[in-house]
Amino acid sequence: MSEEEKSYRQRSYPLRRFPKTYSKAKPVKVGDELDVKISEISRRGDGLTRVEGFVIFVPNTKQGDNVKIKITQIKPGHAVGQVI
Repeated sequence: MSEEEKSYRQRSYPLRRFPKTYSKAKPVKVGDELDVKISEISRRGDGLTRVEGFVIFVPNTKQGDNVKIKITQIKPGHAVGQVI
């Protein structure tokens, strides 16, 4: 491989940096059932609660609701729960 090819490869694959939340252990798992209080409303209108600082979105809830939820999805920065 020539020097020109090496320098091209170095420039074409930049180092990717991910937020620390991608590798951090999540405080909830899919299928967990939790009793939570909806503390805020998200921009999309879903209820929002936090467990150990980890955000959980709960559709069809309002601020101040006390609900039992089941975690349906976990993403790197948040989770989604469903009222049961």
